[in-house]
Amino acid sequence: MANIVEVKKAYKFYGGTTALDFIDLDIKKGNIVGLLGPNGSGKTTLLKVIANVIHPESGEIFVDGKKVGIETRKIVSYLPDNDFLLKWMTLNNAIKFYEDFFEDFSKEKMMDLLNFMELDGKLAIKVKDLSKGMREKFNLSLILARDAEVYLLDEPIGGVDIITRDNILESIINTFVEGKTIIITTHLVSELEKILDEAVFIKDGKIILQGNCDDLRMEYGTNIEGVYRQVYRGV
Repeated sequence: MANIVEVKKAYKFYGGTTALDFIDLDIKKGNIVGLLGPNGSGKTTLLKVIANVIHPESGEIFVDGKKVGIETRKIVSYLPDNDFLLKWMTLNNAIKFYEDFFEDFSKEKMMDLLNFMELDGKLAIKVKDLSKGMREKFNLSLILARDAEVYLLDEPIGGVDIITRDNILESIINTFVEGKTIIITTHLVSELEKILDEAVFIKDGKIILQGNCDDLRMEYGTNIEGVYRQVYRGV
């Protein structure tokens, strides 16, 4: 199976910290991959360089064989860990913006997602008036409504209630298409591991373990959360 994402010796330093420490990482096409680690380990920075939002001081990143840039942005759908929509927008405004900006955006798919998320009756509401859980569900729906090759989801279940988490995870599973690739960052491993094919463990800007989830469970004799606890002693 070919690699869809390749990170070669990526180094990023900012805020007085080495965020990525000459990372090498290959992600195979068609998998749901968990990028796991405690806060400050480099997860968000790694997603940002793959998404071409920030640039490393050195190293190279490729998506589908192309060096990250304008062309790879067309096939990567990125959910950041912060609010990215203008507060004055209504949900309808945001949908129209995505429809105009991204050729691969499907309004039909978006409406199906909003129906599942129970947000289809709230399209006239402004983004600033959404609850945190509603905002998380709406933002994710925008990202998943694109027909991208790679979906980068930064903490999609962080800080929301358990019912919203279940809805978000189910929507990811329901919209996952064979051959597409999803990379998800989280420190809530127990909530996420049921949908993961592969896990990548990162600490202090370095990849310290990577493998197929079934293989890791067999090797460590525990679930992925247990592997996490063994890898990050005391976490």
